[in-house]
Amino acid sequence: MSNRPKVIVLDDDPTGSQTVHSCLLLMQWDVETLRLGLRDEVPIFFVLTNTRALTPEKAAAVTQEVCHNLKIAIEAEGIEEFLVVSRSDSTLRGHYPVETDVIAGELGDFDAHFLIPAFFEGGRVTKDSIHYLQIDGKDVPVHKTEFAQDSVFGYSTSYLPDYAEEKTQGRIKAIEVERFVLSDIREGVQKRLKNLTNNVCCAVDGETQADLDRFAEDVLAVAAEGKRFLFRSAASILTSLAQLGPQPVAPDDMSTYDRTERPGIVLVGSHVQKTTRQLQQLLQAPNVAPIEVDVVRLRDDLNQAETIQTEVSTAIEQAFIEGKTAVIYTSREELQFDDVQQRLDFGAAVSQLLMDIVQNLPAEIAFLISKGGITSNDVLSTGLGLQSARLLGQILAGCSMVITPDDHPQFPKLPVVLFPGNVGSDRGLATVYERLAGL
Repeated sequence: MSNRPKVIVLDDDPTGSQTVHSCLLLMQWDVETLRLGLRDEVPIFFVLTNTRALTPEKAAAVTQEVCHNLKIAIEAEGIEEFLVVSRSDSTLRGHYPVETDVIAGELGDFDAHFLIPAFFEGGRVTKDSIHYLQIDGKDVPVHKTEFAQDSVFGYSTSYLPDYAEEKTQGRIKAIEVERFVLSDIREGVQKRLKNLTNNVCCAVDGETQADLDRFAEDVLAVAAEGKRFLFRSAASILTSLAQLGPQPVAPDDMSTYDRTERPGIVLVGSHVQKTTRQLQQLLQAPNVAPIEVDVVRLRDDLNQAETIQTEVSTAIEQAFIEGKTAVIYTSREELQFDDVQQRLDFGAAVSQLLMDIVQNLPAEIAFLISKGGITSNDVLSTGLGLQSARLLGQILAGCSMVITPDDHPQFPKLPVVLFPGNVGSDRGLATVYERLAGL
């Protein structure tokens, strides 16, 4: 592995590792922690920046800090060949081009940046530079889905060259975007890759994993000759770049990691429609106790946080005594806000409330399932206070599982599932619960 480029992933929420295994996830990005990732024998590691939850200005500042420290760490470790991935959402939501601009500014002189939003485990494919979400067996252009209406990251087109022009406000012209369509990729694109310069924007198709495997093979070959590439991608290209093979423990057998015979905890923060449908299915499963967190009370009065936390923790303790897995979920209605900043501030308050709940969970829980990208990031970094964690693999396609360290002060060896909000069938959340609960 040592002669291959190191793949460094700046993940804007903690779910981008959803197609790989065995690598390190870093919750901090001081130089010494980054050196841990660079030294690790696995050829890929993740820095969980959680920038999707931040304003553009804060996202830029965090990305700049990571890259500044990364430059020092790379030099200290003598790393010569590396690829940088700005991992983001497979439905085109996130701070593009803010993050790629900052990465290029700090780490500099990239020959190209590739837009690769394909995520096959989640039913996202790209054909003829148009990005699709597969719904009920049909390819729906992603701008016609709920994700394009996001109040922070909305967009009007699924055609990636036009998306790049829209998001860069015309700085990158659609006609200037290099398109790597399926026929190109399947024939081989090394010659084209060698000719890319000046951080040109490229839109990359992907219909199957084999497509991205072929593309990555060409990228790695050209990178080994000195070309420098940056990626703005979903998770499937990471499988192709890392080339790790099968994970050590099969998804069906993940219950072997359970630490006690007691119930677990499910924490649901994501409010997309898919999550709500999955929650409804989960609440029909045996031995679960539904506990709603009424966030409307928090929106109307932030001083209600402590009272709500006490009420919820009391209900969790009662469920635990009864031998039931508590399913803690935020109220489902979509709240309206006057502006983006108000929404983000409210989101931070909800997150703090949920993390206070996590920190007061019964110490003997068997497992923790965290639903939602931002929620999962906060669980790892704030709720559990982790510096880093080793990824075990996927308990369900697109759903990563990690375990806390043996010396964790409150929850040693706790299996934690990172379940993205927009991934899985309607029974996905129930399936993960059943696997961990041994049902």
